[in-house]
Amino acid sequence: MKKHILLPILGLMLVYGCEKKEAIKDTTDEKFCIDKNLKEKITIDPVQKRTVSESINLTGNITYNNDHVVQFNSLVEGIITKTTFSLGDYVKKGQVLAEIKSTELNGMQSESKSLQSQLSVAQRQLQATKSMFDDGIASQKDLMQAQSELDVLKSSLENVKANLAMFSASSERAVFQIKAPTEGYVVAKNISPGMQITDDSEPLFTISDLKEIWVLVNVYTSNLKNVTENMLVDVTTPAYPGEIFKGKITMLSKVFDAEEHVLKARIVMENKNLKLKPGMTADIVIDKSLGGEMLAAVPAKAAIFDNNRNYILIYKDDCTIETREINPTIKNNNWIYFDKGVNEGEKVITKNHLLIHERLKN
Repeated sequence: MKKHILLPILGLMLVYGCEKKEAIKDTTDEKFCIDKNLKEKITIDPVQKRTVSESINLTGNITYNNDHVVQFNSLVEGIITKTTFSLGDYVKKGQVLAEIKSTELNGMQSESKSLQSQLSVAQRQLQATKSMFDDGIASQKDLMQAQSELDVLKSSLENVKANLAMFSASSERAVFQIKAPTEGYVVAKNISPGMQITDDSEPLFTISDLKEIWVLVNVYTSNLKNVTENMLVDVTTPAYPGEIFKGKITMLSKVFDAEEHVLKARIVMENKNLKLKPGMTADIVIDKSLGGEMLAAVPAKAAIFDNNRNYILIYKDDCTIETREINPTIKNNNWIYFDKGVNEGEKVITKNHLLIHERLKN
């Protein structure tokens, strides 16, 4: 009787065990594929043939484009009573940035009132002289002299008014207004309420549009033979790791810097999105061609170092990705060169490839 009970139980166990084993087999055979979301985050570059080059590394600093910089010096002396801007602010041309209390304003306003009074007297004098001239009492000389005196006073008054307008004088608050001479960003500020302004004061502020910046590169004697004007360069900065900015050497100084003992090269660059800020340090990479035959090359950033070996990910389709061990012939900062093992036209994943490599391993 017990044997009949055991047989069905054993059968159930065998069936269950087989089903479980089959389920595990199906899971382990599941293939990794790049889904739509991941596909948008990766970059795929073709293997290309390139002439072998050597990377030359230089250092430099980002600074303003001096052709796009305006420094403001006050034309009058006085005391700053108010400022309406901060370092880094974007300002528009004609925007009031500060006010200055000056004794010169009082003198100019007093002179303006005095000239206006004298002008009224001179106008009446001219009218009287003209009336007497018409009656034959005054001479032509008297009439011309009266007219001349009136013209001189008009000219003097216009000159005073022009000065008051140039200094943006405010009669209500008896102050000069300092206005932005151009639009751009305030990149330097040397002004604050209570400050005394004199003839020898340094510029009150500096405005630059920052749409273009300069990278001043240090070129040492050992690299002089490798650096020439119009060379294309890659610029990077610690602020944006992995991001490369393209530029060109537009000027190479003919005189060594006395303090740093280097020649200064200048790179003029567009500053898209205003990412590059004056004062940042920069690394400059120049690729110098070594000539010879062209070899298959992939971007250096595509390499994956894992367990003391180098790999790249060869992309064939979204579900066929090969992890290929590589032995580069030559390597520089930007490229890895091969004489075998990698073929022109093959596709390599160069961005977020580490994530895919780990997924493939697991």
